[in-house]
Amino acid sequence: DYEGNTGKTIVQTFAKRHLDYEATPGSLVSQHGPFCWGKTAAQAVYNAKVLEVVAEEDYHTLMLTRADSHVPQYLLDKHYYRKHGQGAYYGQNNAQSQTHAKRK
Repeated sequence: DYEGNTGKTIVQTFAKRHLDYEATPGSLVSQHGPFCWGKTAAQAVYNAKVLEVVAEEDYHTLMLTRADSHVPQYLLDKHYYRKHGQGAYYGQNNAQSQTHAKRK
């Protein structure tokens, strides 16, 4: 059951890495296209488009620098939690920004 096992692998990986499936609404699987989800089909399509745009930006970065660049985890956390964490202070305070990702 290829499809079922792929889904199980995604669920297991999210559990192992303590990822929030609502804050990370997509997954890349080796030798396969992206998997994206949302509360509605339209939201899943939107998330797939966001993933595509981010992947394109990363591709262009790799082509320009010819090196694999990684942002340190502490900096990724800082930028994520200033928008979505307890006491978030960055971004617009509207209904969409309030429901885009869970605030802990």
